[in-house]
Amino acid sequence: MKLITFETGQETAAGYVDGSDAVICVTGPEALHAVLAFIEGDARTRAAWQDAGARRVPLTDIRLLAPMPEPRRDVFCVGKNYYAHAAEFFGSGFDSSAKEEVPSHPVIFTKATTSVCGPGTVVKGSLDHTGSVDYEGELGVVIGKRCFNVSKDSALDHVFGYVTINDVTSRELQKRHNQWVIGKGIDTFCPIGPWIATADEVGDVTALELVTEINGEERQRAKVADLIFDVPTLIETMSRTMTLLPGDIIATGTPVGVGIGFTPPKYLQAGDRMRVTITGLGTLENEIG
Repeated sequence: MKLITFETGQETAAGYVDGSDAVICVTGPEALHAVLAFIEGDARTRAAWQDAGARRVPLTDIRLLAPMPEPRRDVFCVGKNYYAHAAEFFGSGFDSSAKEEVPSHPVIFTKATTSVCGPGTVVKGSLDHTGSVDYEGELGVVIGKRCFNVSKDSALDHVFGYVTINDVTSRELQKRHNQWVIGKGIDTFCPIGPWIATADEVGDVTALELVTEINGEERQRAKVADLIFDVPTLIETMSRTMTLLPGDIIATGTPVGVGIGFTPPKYLQAGDRMRVTITGLGTLENEIG
């Protein structure tokens, strides 16, 4: 199942994708939190989504929002989690947070809930007064079961599904503050979507491939299998000391090919279009404003 939140006409709705149609399961104010309620296993929500007579609208007639427009908590993110990107970032002069080229343990930070936006939303690059906006296409993992101290062997049992994320970043702010929250938590700097695909639909997550394009030029291409710390390791590491909740999102890191990897850096400008595609998870496209 592919879960979505969207606008159709003057109405906010939530539901799922069925072929070329959006199936409307929840409307009104509850729609903004309906996908989260579904993930949490709310019986009333799931029953409503199984209504065979649910209204359908063509996908071409809707405007997609982030699948969870108002996440419960900040998005958990992983830095330097592909070997080639770890080397790229370490050698860029912007990695002020660590002395290791390849991390010996996962590097975890967060992006504010207010940074989340959906497909087609204009990313407010103008909020970065340093003019150093960069892109980072990433796989997002959505937790489906409350978990604490979970082992790698059982970690995937706690995954609800997967989603495409663009961890947009101000490189100068990331560097200046010696940590990554300010440079990455800017409003609209976390596009997510177009949908959350359930784990059973995705199958082997390591087989997924990520491609990022800027203005039609391919910049990133990598398999999820190339992660330094795979999805089970990330869940085991994070849940060892804190409880992960249904609806939590983990952005697993970006591969080589980001803007600061070029000489000189290829920062994003107003009007540039970012396009991140992951196998089975659709395409997330946003413009810089």
